[in-house]
Amino acid sequence: MRTRNAGKEDLVKQKAIVLLVKEGFQGFSMNKLARACGISVATLYIYYQDKDDLIRKVGVEIGQAFFRAALKDFDPDMPFAEGLRKQWDNRIAFAMEHREEAACYDVIRHSPHGEYVLEQSFGNFSETMGRFCQNAVKRGQLVPLRLEVFWSIAYGPLYNMLQFDAEGKSFGNRPFKFNNDMKEEAFAIVIKALTP
Repeated sequence: MRTRNAGKEDLVKQKAIVLLVKEGFQGFSMNKLARACGISVATLYIYYQDKDDLIRKVGVEIGQAFFRAALKDFDPDMPFAEGLRKQWDNRIAFAMEHREEAACYDVIRHSPHGEYVLEQSFGNFSETMGRFCQNAVKRGQLVPLRLEVFWSIAYGPLYNMLQFDAEGKSFGNRPFKFNNDMKEEAFAIVIKALTP
C-alpha cells in the first residue's frame, strides 16, 4: 500500500481548488486533477475515496476556515452596528486574502454537495450569530426579520460588491475595484435598513 505524502496532498488540494474555479463542478474530473498535479489518477485515491469525497473534504476545509475567520474578534454581545461591522470586515478580509478559496467555496456551495459542506463547516457559527441577532432584537437595535430577509439585507450588498471586485468589473463591463468608501456607503444604508 502506498503511503500518504503531506506535500503531495497539499498540492492536490490547491490544484483541486484552482480547477473547480476554472472548470466548475460539472467540468471538474479526477483525470484533469491528476494531470494538473503531474501524478497518476491512482495516487489521488490514496487521499480521497472518489471525486465526491475530494470535493466534500475541500469544501469543508475552506468552509471551516471561513467561519473561523468570520468569528475572529467577534462577540455575540457586541452592539448590533459594531458586530455587523466586524462581520463585514472579517468577511472582506477572508475574501480578499483567499480569493481562490472563496471562489471555490462558492462553486461547491452551488453543487450537489453544498448542503453537506455547509452543515459540516458551521461549527458554532450559527449559534453565535443567532445569539448576536437575538441580543440585538432584545436591545431594540435590530428589527425582527426572517433569517433569509436579514441575510439578504445584511450581507447581500457586500457580497455583490465582492463579486464585482473578483470579476474586476460591474454592469456594462465597467471597471470595478472595491474600496473603503463603497464599503462605508453600503454599510450605512444596511444599518439604516436593519435598525428601528
